[in-house]
Amino acid sequence: MIIGTGIDMIELTRIKRVVSHQPRFPERVLTPFEHKRFQSLSGNRRFEYLAGRFAAKEAMAKALGVGIGAELSWHDMEIKSDEKGKPFLTSPYPYLCHLSISHTKEHAVAQVILESSSS
Repeated sequence: MIIGTGIDMIELTRIKRVVSHQPRFPERVLTPFEHKRFQSLSGNRRFEYLAGRFAAKEAMAKALGVGIGAELSWHDMEIKSDEKGKPFLTSPYPYLCHLSISHTKEHAVAQVILESSSS
């Protein structure tokens, strides 16, 4: 059974602007694992990666029906990739999480579908 869905889209220029004014922004949004990957990237790929993770975590919060803050923090969620490169999201919630992240030259978008693990 579907528990919730969420989608989020962010402009890469907005992420670049935030990072230029708040250099620690990536550390706030990314877990240590994600931040290590972020640091290994260069050029525009860094901002695509950060924007994609930001959008995915926002989409997760929307799927859960909560904001990021009291009930859910940026570091409660972590995005990794399987052996084929498909992203997956882990969180403290007992739901199956289906995640898709995509980029264009200007935007990153992510969609989350949460499914009851007892379905």
